[in-house]
Amino acid sequence: MQLDKIFENNKQWIIDKLSVDADYFSNLGKGQNPELLYIGCSDSRVTAEDLMGLQPGEVFVHRNIANMVISIDLNVMSVVNYAINHLKVNHVVVCGHYACGGVKAAMQAADLGILNPWLRNIRDVYRIHKNELKAIENEERRYDRLVELNVQEQCINLIKTAAVQQAYRERGLQVHGWVFDIHSGKLIDLKIDFNKLLENIMEIYRLS
Repeated sequence: MQLDKIFENNKQWIIDKLSVDADYFSNLGKGQNPELLYIGCSDSRVTAEDLMGLQPGEVFVHRNIANMVISIDLNVMSVVNYAINHLKVNHVVVCGHYACGGVKAAMQAADLGILNPWLRNIRDVYRIHKNELKAIENEERRYDRLVELNVQEQCINLIKTAAVQQAYRERGLQVHGWVFDIHSGKLIDLKIDFNKLLENIMEIYRLS
């Protein structure tokens, strides 16, 4: 990759934006007011704004390996709290994707060094749902299903947080689980029942 090409692309992008709206960058500089926090994977093939057809300023984005929400990860927790408490987003999305390298790595019996503690969280998802996953004979389908179950578990991890619980009570914030099908480009809503999940875990995880 020639890095100079990136700067050429940037110049053309500016020209394209200003040709449509002369005040585009002036308005962008006034601040952000996104309705949505998107937590996705760092995979280079999965770009948040592009797959949703959104523009800069419309979505607050956090990406990490395998779209994880880990309570002791100060990066993701800072993003969640800032988006909910300061930007006042009303929707939080965890979006996984099929053919996720992080999820596939977690299914392998291999020592991956510094990645081990991160992938252990995905292996925990595998352990929780091992009976369902072992019943799936097709390896690729089992892999896809773990992607879906991982999204569900990260939604549950979000619901465990004080910020989500408080925003739900105060303004009806919702948590959603999606999967991007990298083979077709389709965005799939897993239709996770936020209210049911909340009800099921609140006995243990209620924080206020």
